[in-house]
Amino acid sequence: MSNSKTPTPAELNPLVALYNARRYAELEGQASKMVKRYPASGFAWKLLGAAQQMQGKNALEALQKTADLMPDDAKAHSKLGVVQNSLSLFNEAVSSFQKSLSIEPNSAITLNNLGTSLRHLGKLDEALIIYRRALKLQPDSAHILFNLGTTLKDLDQLDIAMENYRRVITLKPDSAEAHCNLGGVLCSLGQFDEALSACQQALKINPRLAEAYSNMGSIFKGLGRYKAALESYHHAISAGLNSAKDYRIMAGICEKLGRIDESIVNFRRSFEMEPELSTYSDLLFVLNYSTSRTPSECLSEAQNFGQMASAKVERPYSTWQCENQPDRLRVGMVSGDFRYHSVGQFLVGLLPHIDPDKIELIAYPTYSQEDEVTKRLRPSFSKWRPLYEKSDEDAARLIHDDGIHVLMDISGHTGHNRLPVFAWKPAPVQVAWLGLPNTTGMSEIDYLLGDALATPEEIASHFSETIWRMPESYLCFSAPVNAIDIVPLPALSAGHITFGSFNNLTKMNDEVVELWSRILLSVPDSRLYLKNRQLDSAETCETTRARFAKHGITPERLLLKGRTSSTPEHLAEYNKVDIALDPFPYPGATTSIEALWMGVPVLTLHGDRFVSLISKTVAHYAGLPDWVATDKNDCVAKAVSFTADLDQLASLRAGLREQVLASSLFDAPRFTKNLAEALWGMWQAHMTS
Repeated sequence: MSNSKTPTPAELNPLVALYNARRYAELEGQASKMVKRYPASGFAWKLLGAAQQMQGKNALEALQKTADLMPDDAKAHSKLGVVQNSLSLFNEAVSSFQKSLSIEPNSAITLNNLGTSLRHLGKLDEALIIYRRALKLQPDSAHILFNLGTTLKDLDQLDIAMENYRRVITLKPDSAEAHCNLGGVLCSLGQFDEALSACQQALKINPRLAEAYSNMGSIFKGLGRYKAALESYHHAISAGLNSAKDYRIMAGICEKLGRIDESIVNFRRSFEMEPELSTYSDLLFVLNYSTSRTPSECLSEAQNFGQMASAKVERPYSTWQCENQPDRLRVGMVSGDFRYHSVGQFLVGLLPHIDPDKIELIAYPTYSQEDEVTKRLRPSFSKWRPLYEKSDEDAARLIHDDGIHVLMDISGHTGHNRLPVFAWKPAPVQVAWLGLPNTTGMSEIDYLLGDALATPEEIASHFSETIWRMPESYLCFSAPVNAIDIVPLPALSAGHITFGSFNNLTKMNDEVVELWSRILLSVPDSRLYLKNRQLDSAETCETTRARFAKHGITPERLLLKGRTSSTPEHLAEYNKVDIALDPFPYPGATTSIEALWMGVPVLTLHGDRFVSLISKTVAHYAGLPDWVATDKNDCVAKAVSFTADLDQLASLRAGLREQVLASSLFDAPRFTKNLAEALWGMWQAHMTS
């Protein structure tokens, strides 16, 4: 080894010549020898790093040495930062770029790279400031404008992001990525036609741009063209996109198309790639639509979720701050549906009847959206404590500090749930109710509210929770506020029977289509009226007709309608229906009650699990136990029998609203008294255990 710390120009010149001649492999060999001989030579390390970079090799060590030995060389720090960025060492890259900028503060390139590091670290506001500094130095840089647009998009500043992408396209019309990202922003803004055009332009420039196909999938989804959306995502995957997010979106599209098995597969793929509990929760929700999964399989899946949620909690609460002998029980309700939603509609008619001297209600909303229903719900709660911006641990701490006696999950495995919070056991008694008629799978949730018909003793093994059975129905409804008159039986004037279902089409699986087709074929000249927002899409209408055509149902026997503009208009559509048909294994709840209130009896199928037995509870307490079929053959037979006597059907229709309004299904004071007794009973059981 030489005694000199640095090589002479005569020693370095051949290496520089190799670099200029782009003979990088030879340069790497010579530079490696040089740094062994002169380990303190920053320039030798710089040449080694350059040789490695140009060959696509990991140059981190060489560039780190260069920066250490040449601390006043801004480019050395900047190049090190670029490599650190490429290796996802974003914190280290930030430090390198900041050192570079302390020497050369007006380097637009370095500022742009620093912005990228900050963006990857999730420091979007800081990245925005840095990108704007860079843009002042190079106002016509397409690269900086693109990065600025991406940051604005991530900050949900979509209009400004759109302007940036348009400027990029003006400067660089052949930027497929800019067209693609513009399409994504336009999609988020609901400008689907222009968004589609932008993505198509991106694919003309680069037919293998996977992100453009992904954006097109989102666009078609927004347009209700679910088949086209699914095809686009398949193209994205073929083009190399393989993200958990895309598989999760595909799972949701398959769900809407009623392709439940495919939905399940895609949710599993998404979870395998990014094991997010929310993805697994979505999977558990979709299992409720499946006719091929047994209750024991569903329980096992749910318990997997519960175990994963519990594993994330280091120290669940085992002592609590609530009074042991309270004069009134503090009951917390955790839900994402304190708004216009079936759950919100349930609660808005019930909660005002809770006796505030016996129970104090505290709301823990998990979703930020609010509306008129929210305003009506708020007065029933003594406190309104949002959880949507809190971590699970912080949310649990808030609930614990509020001294809650009984904490209620009102979501189950539906959207915006915060079930992992319950794994912290922030309240001594925890109970699931209303959101989803199935087990949560969480051992920390003590009870599930049910009743003798929806959750009979023979299905107790389906749950991780203990069933607490209400003395009557576990559900209670409120009459719609709009006064909609009921017309006489439509069949009397139409000359044919009209069956109907206003349920989510996802519930209409292939077995349901087959059974309903049998009913139509067994009742001559009958029609089936399907109404749902999914039928806004011409593609969905075409697919629906094709599904029934496979079973011999011609298109004219199907009446298909999308959403109506208001609730009164929606309810008035029941005046076109003689008999409602319930899907399975996931029947209607709100839709069934609305049908009954409008004088339309609901023909349903007896099930073998909680989610299927809701209809039995509703039919029983509505005074219509004969409208629950024991099996598919019985369902067809009942449809034929009920439609054979139009006078009797017309008489039932005329008195059905009065009949159900007089039942316990609509008796809110009676129900809330039963609910209060159940909650107090749970607390007393806790105190004596």
